Amino acid sequence: MSTPDELADELADVRSLNALAETWRTAPDGSRRFVPNFDPRSGGTTSRVLVLMQSPGPQTIAAAHSAICSEDNPGPTAAAFRAARIESGLARNEYLRWNLIPWELPGRGRPADIDEGRHALGVLLRALPSVEAIVAYGSIALEGVMRHLTLDEHARLVPVIAAPHPSPANGRHRAEQHRRSVQALRLAARKRRM
Repeated sequence: MSTPDELADELADVRSLNALAETWRTAPDGSRRFVPNFDPRSGGTTSRVLVLMQSPGPQTIAAAHSAICSEDNPGPTAAAFRAARIESGLARNEYLRWNLIPWELPGRGRPADIDEGRHALGVLLRALPSVEAIVAYGSIALEGVMRHLTLDEHARLVPVIAAPHPSPANGRHRAEQHRRSVQALRLAARKRRM
């Protein structure tokens, strides 16, 4: 099995994105924190759609040093997203999946986490010049994107489409959640074709 660095050489350009992830592994207080790498099977730096979740999930965190933020990760959240992405028609090499808060959270996202995440999002968006739409999954991702757009003087305006987070913890109305996820990704793909 290839390492994340070997896959990066073989597939999408994620080397510069992984360098960003490395900078986020050092917290403002100097301590180290978990941040996964980017998915080399994504669109990398040429992605036209940014799919934004809240923060790394337990299955991603459990993968430790080999962790990437990917639809291939084990667990129901990744599986639900992957099913919606395939049904939507959004090609794998046209999007990049990431988290508003790129590091592991010990609990629910706090306002300070969201604010730090929005700053990281600004840096990420500068590294993704082709992004034409953002699909924000869940209220924390959406709040972070909106805070970025309304607080950063130099924010690049791109359409933002909100969808419910695909986590099984968000269990009510699963059929509706799936439909909304599919439609959000279709809209983002449609924006890309315009």
